[in-house]
Amino acid sequence: MALTNEQKQKVIQDFKTHDSDTGSPEVQVAILTEQLNLLNEHFKVHVKDHHSRRGLMILVSQRRRLLEYLKKKDKSRYEKLIDRLNLRH
Repeated sequence: MALTNEQKQKVIQDFKTHDSDTGSPEVQVAILTEQLNLLNEHFKVHVKDHHSRRGLMILVSQRRRLLEYLKKKDKSRYEKLIDRLNLRH
């Protein structure tokens, strides 16, 4: 269920804003989105896994807070990230 190091490094490469970037809001939201996608696949098989569902809700809340922060700080970066991740259709 967790992201492998290779998956995480690929996401960081795709969404980093400068060469040594690992913690910008864009990277954090992209990593959380990948984790959420993995959890959604997990729940298709394990419908009654309520303990992991709690973790899913925590990740969703964390991603929402990061997106709100980015929207408040820089609207254009927020919109570009939303488009790249296909969120909020």
